[in-house]
Amino acid sequence: MTEILFRDDSYLRECQATITDADGDTVMLDRTIFYPTGGGQPGDTGRISWDGGSTAVVNTVYGDGGEIHHLVAEGDALPDSGTRVSLEIDWDRRYRHMRMHTALHLLGSVLQYGVTGGSIGAEKSRLDFDMVDAVDKDAVNDALQKLVADNHSITCRWITDEELAAKPELVRTMSVQPPKAAGKIRLLDIEGVDLQPCGGTHLKSTAEVGGVRLGKVEKKGKHNRRVSIVLDD
Repeated sequence: MTEILFRDDSYLRECQATITDADGDTVMLDRTIFYPTGGGQPGDTGRISWDGGSTAVVNTVYGDGGEIHHLVAEGDALPDSGTRVSLEIDWDRRYRHMRMHTALHLLGSVLQYGVTGGSIGAEKSRLDFDMVDAVDKDAVNDALQKLVADNHSITCRWITDEELAAKPELVRTMSVQPPKAAGKIRLLDIEGVDLQPCGGTHLKSTAEVGGVRLGKVEKKGKHNRRVSIVLDD
């Protein structure tokens, strides 16, 4: 299986790796900094380079067996297995996803309802909440800005399946199971604000989110409010 570097350091922009398989438009590596699509967060894009050539990574996804597939530009010539390569992610795009993903956790800490869905994008992101109440946009915006300004530290740690089962309140998502890795679950801990399972890439502090505010709030059903956020740069 691929060594997943982004789980321990989401700020890695480049690394060296070795191709373990290259077939058609798919490259697999012994280690990677590329985040694969999952948990509402898009897969990373970027570039793989080697002596004498390079190819663009247009998406990153999980394969059927759980391995990470780097999808490359169609028709590009690929080197053989065993070739040493350099990886570089599209950092500006990834960093916006990190800001958005962390901001959605802040939003969930303000609107403390069950989460029925979500999506992360570089320009707009959203969470769907199991709620019937109207959303006070001014109050939520004020709360978000305070959480950013207070500069809470953000860390990750692992717990076992048994530990999670003993604390079911940690799981806010109503239709998606927490991501697991060899019987362990990764927790995102925003100090004093939010603690829940999450496999995405995140910031080191809430201050890095920067300017964030609510976008459109939509009623998607009797018990469903879709709340969007945007970043102000």
